[in-house]
Amino acid sequence: MEACSSSHYWARQLSALGHDVRLFPTNYVKLNVKRGKSDAADVEAICEAVTRPTMRFVPIKTEEQQSVLFLHRARDLIVRQRTQISNMLRGLLAEFGIVIAQGIGSAVKFAKDVLDNDCPDIPEVAADVLINLSNQLVALHLRICRYEMRMRLQARQDPRVMLLRTIPGVGPVTASAIAATIGDARRFKNGREFAAWLGLTPLNRSSGGKERLGRISKMGDRYRRRLLLTGMTARLRQMTENPDRVDAWAIGLLERKPTRLAAVAMANKTAWIVWAVLTRNKYDRPHYARSKGKEYRYSKTTTS
Repeated sequence: MEACSSSHYWARQLSALGHDVRLFPTNYVKLNVKRGKSDAADVEAICEAVTRPTMRFVPIKTEEQQSVLFLHRARDLIVRQRTQISNMLRGLLAEFGIVIAQGIGSAVKFAKDVLDNDCPDIPEVAADVLINLSNQLVALHLRICRYEMRMRLQARQDPRVMLLRTIPGVGPVTASAIAATIGDARRFKNGREFAAWLGLTPLNRSSGGKERLGRISKMGDRYRRRLLLTGMTARLRQMTENPDRVDAWAIGLLERKPTRLAAVAMANKTAWIVWAVLTRNKYDRPHYARSKGKEYRYSKTTTS
C-alpha cells in the first residue's frame, strides 16, 4: 500500500489477519504510472513498484509511536499559531510606535504585562484587541510548555531517547521525534542513508564524468530536519559565547563557510552520529583535545 493517511492503521489490521504488508512512499508509485490516473492505473503501478529489487519500504508504526508523533504534531501546530499571534502583535503595535524586542520570550512577557493591567496608552478599541491577543498568546505558550513537559516524561520511558540526548545539539524534542519515527535504525545501511532520508545530503547532478553536487535534497519530513537544524544553530550560538569549549571541526567549517551553511553541514554530521548511536546502542561522549593552546571538543561513541 501507499504510505498515506491512515495507512499505518490498516497495515496493522491486515498484519493481524496474517498478511505481509508493505508500505512505500507515494512518489515511488508515481514513477510507474504510465498515462493518466485511475484506480486501475494506480493498482498496476503499485504492483510494478513492489517488485523492484531496490524498492525502499516504510516501516509500519506502532500505536505508541503514533501517539508520540500525535503529541509532536499538536505542539508544532501550536508553535506556529503562537508565532503568528506574536507577529500580529508586533505589526499592530508598531503603528502606535510601540516596539517589542526580538524573540518569543519578549512577546510573551509583553503579553503578560498587558494582562497585569500594564496596557500601553492606545485607544480603547485597540486596547481591547490587544488584551484578547495577549490572552491567546499566553494560553498558547502555557500549552506548549505542558506539551514539552509531557514529551520529557515520555522520553524517560524510551532508552533510545536517553541515548540520543547525549549528542550535542539534540534535545528532548528532537530525540523524541527521531525515536518515534525511525523505528529500527538498522534498516539504513549507513549514516549517509539516514541523512539522505532526512533530506540533508546534497543533490547529485553529475553528468559526463563530472561530479556536480548542489543544495541539499530537502526530501523526507520537514519537521525532523528543522529540529536538527535548529539544534545545530543553537550549538553555533553557544560556540561564539563559549569559545574555550568548541568543536574543532565546526570552527574550521565556520572559517570557510557561512553560518547557515555550516549549520546544515553540522546537521548532516549529527545525522550520522544519530544512526551510529541507535544501531550500536552506544551513547555519544564528548572528549576534548588541545590544539594551539585551546581546548577543542570532539565526539566519540562509547558503550552505554
